[in-house]
Amino acid sequence: MKCGACHIAEAKRQTHSVMAHALAVPENSPLFAKMPLMRVQKGAFTYTVETKGSQTTYSVTDGKKTISIPLHWTFGVDNQTFVFEYEGRWYEGLVSYFAEVKGLDTTIGDGGLRPTALIEALGRETVQAERAACFGCHSSGSEANGTVDLKALTPGVTCDHCHEGGLQHQAAALKGSRQGMPEDLRKANSDRTSAFCGQCHRTWETVMRMTQLGPFDVRFQPFRLANSKCYDGGDQRISCVACHDVHAASRPVPETVTAKCLACHSAGISLTSKAQKCPVSNTNCASCHMPKVALPGGHKLFTDHYIRVARSGEPYPY
Repeated sequence: MKCGACHIAEAKRQTHSVMAHALAVPENSPLFAKMPLMRVQKGAFTYTVETKGSQTTYSVTDGKKTISIPLHWTFGVDNQTFVFEYEGRWYEGLVSYFAEVKGLDTTIGDGGLRPTALIEALGRETVQAERAACFGCHSSGSEANGTVDLKALTPGVTCDHCHEGGLQHQAAALKGSRQGMPEDLRKANSDRTSAFCGQCHRTWETVMRMTQLGPFDVRFQPFRLANSKCYDGGDQRISCVACHDVHAASRPVPETVTAKCLACHSAGISLTSKAQKCPVSNTNCASCHMPKVALPGGHKLFTDHYIRVARSGEPYPY
């Protein structure tokens, strides 16, 4: 779509956003140009990710035999997980790149795996439904009746991925009509935006159906936000887009978040019966009420969207 013909500023900023780079082919990933050779030892197996020219290869060896596979896709921006095909089956690499350690380590969620054979050490085999979900969130135009159409997809999240009906809107606009306008989530309440963003970032209902809960669910922002005492499903002021400019390259700064908090929690304002003034400070609200949480095995701190009075040393609440 040619969204930038009319929405110039948004389209320009969006190309630099994190979501726009959620999926990449290795030859277009800055990581491999910067780090052409990465290697790590995990148990009896040695993993190597090596780039020569435009080709990046993922290899695992037990010292006697080696499996080497051309990388097809890399998921993520700061941390990157590798996905590839081997003998007709699709795998998520057992090791991923982590920016914090500037190298390879066990892929998040795979810490409990103890491979004994070379093919097991290669990675975790994925099923079709999982691949469709992964590509569906990290790319655009990939879904085809529950399967992944690799030839049709566009890496990363593009305009039409979120703005459903964009093609129809564009066609109408070319005729001078405003019919078929895509939904404007800025005007939606928090339940609607949580449901929409939660398609990829996980809704409360999705997470509650999981078999386990714990610190790893800090990644699922709509779920965490819905647990907050101040969450109101009918209020726009506590929605995802109240703080997050999804077209921006950077995340919200403390001043922006604080201003959103003080819209309800400030002296002389009683917009809701629950909105009390913080007795400690009126600056950098998120530093206390949205603490950073270490993602197990993720070498990264996530902002916990469960807004609360967080106390030092308390167990992870869920």
